[in-house]
Amino acid sequence: QVLDGHCSACFPTTTLTDDYLNQGEDNGENTDFETVFVLTDFDSSDYNYLYKRENRIIGPPVVLHCAAKREALHFSCRPLYSTTMLNLSLCFTGFRNKEEMKNLVNLVHHMGGTIRKDFSTKVTHLVACSTHGEKYRLAVCMGTPILTPSWIHKAWERRDDLFYMLEFRTQFKVPPFQDCSLSFLGFSEDEKTNMEERTLKHGGSYLEVGDENCTHVVVEENSVKELPFSPSKKLFVVKQEWFWGSIQMDARAGESMYLYEKNDSPAMKKAVSLLSLTTPNSNRKRRRLRDTLAQLTKETEISPFPPPRKRPSAEHSLSMGSLLDISNTPETCKSSKPSKSSTPVLSKQSARWQVSKELYQTESNYVDILNTILQIFKLPLEKEGQVGGPILAQEEMKTIFGSIPDIYEVHTRIKSDLEELLTAWHEDRSVGDIILKYSKELVKAYPPFVNFFEMSKETIVRCEKQKPRFHAFLKINQAKPECGRQTLVELLIRPVQRLPSVALLLNDIKKHTSDDNPDKMRLEKAIESLKEVMTHINEDKRKTEGQKQIFDVVYEVDGCPANLLSSHRSLVYRVETIALGDQPCDRGEHVTLFLFNDCLEIARKRHKVINTFKSPLGQTRPPPPLKHIALMPLSQIRRVLDLQDTEECVNAFALVVHPPTEHENLLFSFQLAGEETIKSTWLRTLCRHIANTICRADAEDMIQCTDPDSLQVSTKDMDSTLSKASRAIKKTSKKVKAEESLFHVTCC
Repeated sequence: QVLDGHCSACFPTTTLTDDYLNQGEDNGENTDFETVFVLTDFDSSDYNYLYKRENRIIGPPVVLHCAAKREALHFSCRPLYSTTMLNLSLCFTGFRNKEEMKNLVNLVHHMGGTIRKDFSTKVTHLVACSTHGEKYRLAVCMGTPILTPSWIHKAWERRDDLFYMLEFRTQFKVPPFQDCSLSFLGFSEDEKTNMEERTLKHGGSYLEVGDENCTHVVVEENSVKELPFSPSKKLFVVKQEWFWGSIQMDARAGESMYLYEKNDSPAMKKAVSLLSLTTPNSNRKRRRLRDTLAQLTKETEISPFPPPRKRPSAEHSLSMGSLLDISNTPETCKSSKPSKSSTPVLSKQSARWQVSKELYQTESNYVDILNTILQIFKLPLEKEGQVGGPILAQEEMKTIFGSIPDIYEVHTRIKSDLEELLTAWHEDRSVGDIILKYSKELVKAYPPFVNFFEMSKETIVRCEKQKPRFHAFLKINQAKPECGRQTLVELLIRPVQRLPSVALLLNDIKKHTSDDNPDKMRLEKAIESLKEVMTHINEDKRKTEGQKQIFDVVYEVDGCPANLLSSHRSLVYRVETIALGDQPCDRGEHVTLFLFNDCLEIARKRHKVINTFKSPLGQTRPPPPLKHIALMPLSQIRRVLDLQDTEECVNAFALVVHPPTEHENLLFSFQLAGEETIKSTWLRTLCRHIANTICRADAEDMIQCTDPDSLQVSTKDMDSTLSKASRAIKKTSKKVKAEESLFHVTCC
């Protein structure tokens, strides 16, 4: 029927019979047309007969695919059953059974794919039975998807599904620890249990330390000083960073970068903690103990980082008043400047100076923590071209880090001003002026972060549970000295605590400031300005519930732009509709309109997918029910059309839109779905917010009652079988084009 209906002008059709097959070697070949045999079974005797005689053989999905796209039949030198793997180039590694591999190669060819013996940039997918070998390592380095043979078998099972696309391939990724047996040495029982569970979930197995079948021993390098056994040459003894790095990459990391060094090697000696008191050198033991005690008795806010060990020469060269001694963080020690004052600072300073120094020291520590959050966590997560793809979605990044960059910027300048004040100190210098100078910036930066801190924390916890690569990323960074073994949540709570801490220190400075000092009044104003910031924070908390609705939209809509998240934006109305035209999506699509006070988010219902969105952990996470189409400022809507009800059109409306990228107006037409939405109420609400956005008072005048026939808009036959088939063909065509574009980028 498809051939007769779509392609009868191109070639005639006939039915394959036994008599037809027995006509002779030429099989009744028509001299005017090429004979193409359409078979439903590529394992039948008919197939074997035709294949041996080099006839052109295709499957029904090829005919349906070409008819839907109005294309000529695909030419292939091999029998082609479907176009499921069209434009894919596969390479195989780790197979020991030749018959199994031969069968897989035939299936790939039957689905339109090609096979390459050697791995190169032209390979789009590597099919692997093992994580060993050069091809696997090259694929990891180049970011090429590495999949199990089950991926091919599953595609062949669905070969008759015309609209089936290989969107589920994450489910068939080769896990990072496949063919690996791991042992864990030096970890606590809880840590060991956690790592053993993750080993199983990522395709590996675990054994006791010393088992001869073990392929890797993962060592906690800070607690293990010597291996309790002599490792064989085939055994990899690696640091725990290899384990978490493999999970983060979602691929087995190269062991050479993470090999564990024995404690008598030069590399191991460098790795010994600077606070360790086990060295036989008694002088160093006493010096480290003295440094540690000095650290504990300092009149300062305790730093989250261990105190640095100074060189002996440095201990003699630093003066009592040097600002290099003010902070106890490694970063501050490197970045702080020596005193600019030519006059030596007296060994005994006033109480006002002492508290001001404490304010600077805590500010310096705070800036270092913010810098750690940005450099160790935020920037690596934002980095493009990550192996295995982005660890977090953009909206999750914005939720977690919020206005941290703005907070960091303003406090970096406050720290610099405090440092300059202390290096040229005298009692009349104003501490209050520095805080007042940046009070407006503090008001802008803090409320958005503090009010959404709980949501930030919840996002971290949720992503850590659902995304094993993110969990591994946090584990790797937590072990770094810059983090002082603190979690990301523990670091992010510092901005919440900072302003009250500064206010207390300013009060303390004010107590030690004489009444005739001009800074007394300025300190009072500075304290009031901080109270104002904290008042803004409390006021904004009342708006948080409204903001949470926006986060719900972001997580409900796949691909929703992160810039939808804004402190001034609120959700006004949600409407379920059906598209009636070709804009902004195909006719018949179920479309949800989210009206905000200044923009309109348009999202369609996701097409039914086979993918269960299984993570490598084996957990199942339901996909977002909606997919983003467009986020449109209300100022782009030029007219709202109330379409009159007729026999051909019921409960419909349209928007006349003029995007800045288009030269002429576009028509978006919809039919309201369900009876809960009253069209007149919806249209009035929409027009009122459009008018508010473009500063017009005549909101009602923006609605125009229109005959749908004049716009060629109809709601007839929206649920018919023919209409559904037509829409499905359009979706398939778009998916094929998108897949071709995607793999072109991957190959490049």
